[in-house]
Amino acid sequence: MVDELFPLEDGVGLNVVRAGAPDAPVTVVLAHGYALDHRSWHRVIPELAHDELQVVAYDHRGHGQSGPATPETATIEQLGDDLAELIERGVDSERVVVVGHSMGGMATMALVERHPRLFARRVSGLAFLSTAVGRRGESSLAWPQAVGKLVEELEKVFGPVVRHIRGRIEPAKAAGLKWWLFGDDADEDDAALTAEMVAEHWPATVALFRPAFDRYDREAALTVAARAPVVAAVGEKDRLCPSSNAQALVKAVGAGDAVVLPGAGHMLPLERPDEVVRLVRGLV
Repeated sequence: MVDELFPLEDGVGLNVVRAGAPDAPVTVVLAHGYALDHRSWHRVIPELAHDELQVVAYDHRGHGQSGPATPETATIEQLGDDLAELIERGVDSERVVVVGHSMGGMATMALVERHPRLFARRVSGLAFLSTAVGRRGESSLAWPQAVGKLVEELEKVFGPVVRHIRGRIEPAKAAGLKWWLFGDDADEDDAALTAEMVAEHWPATVALFRPAFDRYDREAALTVAARAPVVAAVGEKDRLCPSSNAQALVKAVGAGDAVVLPGAGHMLPLERPDEVVRLVRGLV
């Protein structure tokens, strides 16, 4: 894998990781979730990258090793513009498949809505993982009222970790993390990596991007997406994005495949990498 800094037009640099053949006819672009970074794809990238396929994973602005976000740029619309710019100037392949996890799925929606010509010309498939549709997902028992509830729960889980030792997770905190973000049989290493990623984004990034969830009209953005094959996958045990969102997303698009992964939680790229790879290969 090769790391690079991709300069956006406004001067912010995106941390980009590439694997596979740069001159491949198809590139898969991976957009990570809220308060995470490209490492959430570390089980998926090696299985996808080969001589005929390039994989590009990146850190959203304000996340990971990318440049900072501001209150003005910490929006889903801006993340969609960043993704569009990365595809337009940073991917040579004629065709692109975009895979968005959680907030990365919302950024993908913004790309589709705000850059329809680029979408029609370059994007040949979309995969939405653990992505809520509209506010009905947020008002469910699993995601009460708004994403503000998520921040409160993350504080309960991660606050003490950040204040003490970032590299270690007390058993009680790990148990709380696994209950909230993972489904059945969560791997300890996956839980530790997720805790590390969120801890590195606490509290500034978490607080900065939280209002963006409430403002963005996801269902309106999805009406354009029917031009390309769409897959929506949600974990059966996802407490943030109930499994009903898979069918709701496909319904909003007007076409596509809804997949519910038994026993899985919110962190599908870590929990179910084989299934994710299979779905993406189907789009490719």
